[in-house]
Amino acid sequence: MSDPNVRMRIDKWLWAARFFKTRNMASDAIDGGKIKVNGAQVKPAKEITPGDTQEIHTHEKWIVIVRGVHAQRRPASEARQLYEETPESSEQRKRLAELQRLAPTPGAGLKGRPTKRDRRQIKRFGEF
Repeated sequence: MSDPNVRMRIDKWLWAARFFKTRNMASDAIDGGKIKVNGAQVKPAKEITPGDTQEIHTHEKWIVIVRGVHAQRRPASEARQLYEETPESSEQRKRLAELQRLAPTPGAGLKGRPTKRDRRQIKRFGEF
């Protein structure tokens, strides 16, 4: 698992490391430019080795260093051992999560659909 000569396709590694549910989803993300290896966009067949740095844009931005490869998809606890997240990436994700938590819920201040009374008031307001 930690042999530096071991290589694996990036789409298969992303699937095994549990960043994506399927290899097809991983492949689509790579084709869409959401994955970079060592700062460069790659194709799904690109082979990665331990020590490579990946920038992964899913619903969050991850910057990880490949620590190992495994041909099979393993439990999440084992999948986390395949990579190490950089401290900057971890801090940025925590900061964004805190900002989302503190942000007001969209539409929380509104009552929803206007009532008949509200529509009458809106209509009267527009007549002036």
